[in-house]
Amino acid sequence: MKGFRQPYPVPGVIWASLPIPALLVDQGGLIVETNPAAELFLNASSRSLKGQPVFDRVHIDAEMEEACARARANQSALFINDVDVTSGEKPPVQCTVQVAPLADDPEYLMLLISPREMADRLGRAGAAKTAAKSAIGMAEMLAHEIKNPLAGISGAAQLLSMNLTPEDRELTDLIVEETRRIVKLLEQVEQFGNVRPPDRRVVNIHDALDRARKSALVGFAANMRIVEEYDPSLPPTHADPDQLMQVFLNLIKNAAEAAGGAKGTITLRTRYDLSLRLRRKDGTGKALPLQVEIIDDGPGLPPGIADDIFEPFVSGKENGTGLGLALVSKIITEHDGWISVDSVPGRTVFRVSLPVAPRELQKKEAG
Repeated sequence: MKGFRQPYPVPGVIWASLPIPALLVDQGGLIVETNPAAELFLNASSRSLKGQPVFDRVHIDAEMEEACARARANQSALFINDVDVTSGEKPPVQCTVQVAPLADDPEYLMLLISPREMADRLGRAGAAKTAAKSAIGMAEMLAHEIKNPLAGISGAAQLLSMNLTPEDRELTDLIVEETRRIVKLLEQVEQFGNVRPPDRRVVNIHDALDRARKSALVGFAANMRIVEEYDPSLPPTHADPDQLMQVFLNLIKNAAEAAGGAKGTITLRTRYDLSLRLRRKDGTGKALPLQVEIIDDGPGLPPGIADDIFEPFVSGKENGTGLGLALVSKIITEHDGWISVDSVPGRTVFRVSLPVAPRELQKKEAG
């Protein structure tokens, strides 16, 4: 076995963005590089793996040395389907393994490991997102055209009601009520597709939360108890104050509706936590230390939808449109933030994580 060679200059953006475990192996069978997905799969750091014999750390139920030799000899990729792969510390996972020589340096091999479960999940997620985007695009296109005749139907019903008996007027009132409901839904669709770019500035998160809380208490959350657990030392974020208030208002509304008309408690909590970092597409990380949690004591999300709750048209409510949380997610993403949910019966937590406003902007706006 040859000695360990210097690391091959792997393109950082592509390497870090690969969603499946990938390892770069030299001619001697030693690990040269591992991507973040491989570190997670093998439960080991890139530093500890570097220079180790690859098949001492990755156990594959196949003749891998022969496969590597064939890939090098033929200078072509080789696929091994449905084999068990493990690091030795976890139960085996059925995967497809690809062995491919690098075109510009055939002494190196790329080892790609695609767990079947991950491939299935990515496929389902991709299909779901494509379908959702198509549905949103079609709905946006039709919304304006549908709203015009609905206005005519509502107006005609109101005119008819002037000469009807009270019993018959109930039917025209129903027509007006239902057309207004449909118009409101169409406006939500238009709003989802036409959110303006955020007008970002230095924002105190507690100011946006208080605006949302006060608005909720005089409306849909009038019968709810709202508890504030704020970290007063929380630094400001860099956001559009109106859009941030809209996010918090939507999340409070979601929490209030979870109570189903009963008197429940909504907790608004803020804290500072440096442990969360969002990995960008270029492989770099961004700290999201500002944590905002909207907690309710309702029944929790229906089983099976938690992973997709921020996708358009996915809703846990009987008559929900599935656009409210999708809009929230869209706004937070455009603010370089992250939103997640943890839900069990009796406790659902929507967590918004945001970056701190740059110091130079804080100083500029303070001065």
